[in-house]
Amino acid sequence: MKKTVLTFGVISGVIISLFMLGTLPFHEQIGFDRGLVVGYTGMLVAFLLVYFGVRSYRDNVAGGTVKFGRAFVVGALIALISSAMYTATWEAIYFGGFMPDFAEKYQAHVIESARAAGASQQELDKKAAEQKQMWEMYQNPIINIGMTLIEPLPVGLVIALISAAVLSRKRPSGAMAAVA
Repeated sequence: MKKTVLTFGVISGVIISLFMLGTLPFHEQIGFDRGLVVGYTGMLVAFLLVYFGVRSYRDNVAGGTVKFGRAFVVGALIALISSAMYTATWEAIYFGGFMPDFAEKYQAHVIESARAAGASQQELDKKAAEQKQMWEMYQNPIINIGMTLIEPLPVGLVIALISAAVLSRKRPSGAMAAVA
């Protein structure tokens, strides 16, 4: 199981990290709202490896059958490795100074979106204070890692659940009798 999880997890992690690195130079042209769509699309593409990893485990390691629980564990571990690589990539970008004005631009985007939605000045001031507090917390690497990890991991776990449901197979009841 370890080889399958590592192989597919690393490949998925490379894809998700390359997707982030490939779109990062264009983040101003893409914009924050469309960036969410582009980012989560990249995550879905990378998390296809969860399905293929579970299938590979079932067919090549488990002899063609795998129970739902084991299939989910394999898929979840692949998603965890991929998500950890995504998080490590973001940490290197964020704390490495590659996007020194990201926080300010994101805060301005949030405030402008609220203004466009018709927020009052009091609501805008509250939103600005919330953003300031969030970005102060975000400077703590532990909080930064946690917040970044919860972006891709839930998507990966949903894909792991779906993959486990689709790919799990029980051993036919007569198979044990034939072996004995």
